[in-house]
Amino acid sequence: MLTVGDKFPTFALTAVKGGKEGLGGPGVSFTEITNETDAGKWKIVFFWPKDFTFICPTEIAAFGKLAGEFADRDAVLYGASTDSEFVHLNWRVYNDDIRDLPIPMLADVKRELSTALGILDKEAGVALRATFIVDPDGTIQWASVNGLNVGRNPQEVVRVLDALQTDELCPCNWEKGKDVLNAQALFEKAA
Repeated sequence: MLTVGDKFPTFALTAVKGGKEGLGGPGVSFTEITNETDAGKWKIVFFWPKDFTFICPTEIAAFGKLAGEFADRDAVLYGASTDSEFVHLNWRVYNDDIRDLPIPMLADVKRELSTALGILDKEAGVALRATFIVDPDGTIQWASVNGLNVGRNPQEVVRVLDALQTDELCPCNWEKGKDVLNAQALFEKAA
């Protein structure tokens, strides 16, 4: 699996647009998103195993509710699975929790991106619940992977992004607005 310090793979995937644009139907709802889309921004790319399931919409909706918080941090959210853009669109139309999802849903139907990242479940052949924070230079700064049956905490992704953007030493459970560590002061105190 690719991890911290690795370059996020190049990709070009069809996606269902976020917001009301994504509900226009085939030909209107789709767009192509690449690794160059939103250049210069932080990117949060999260994967879920399958559309029309039970845990996935709870996570996707939770990420969607935080889209504004990510935008405030000069970051964009991309959700992805190995289902097609047509399945994504149909799921959005018929699922109240994600109908108004403000973020794009990427279709990794050839499994090229999930394979390049090393996040395919070996038995099911679908993406694990993986989340990547990618810096504006395209380098992975945080990676987290859950199994198929355990949902993740999108608020923790916001917290980690905040910490990464300080470019400082952030202690356990650090939150935005709290003090960061001063290595020099700690060193002098220990001496």
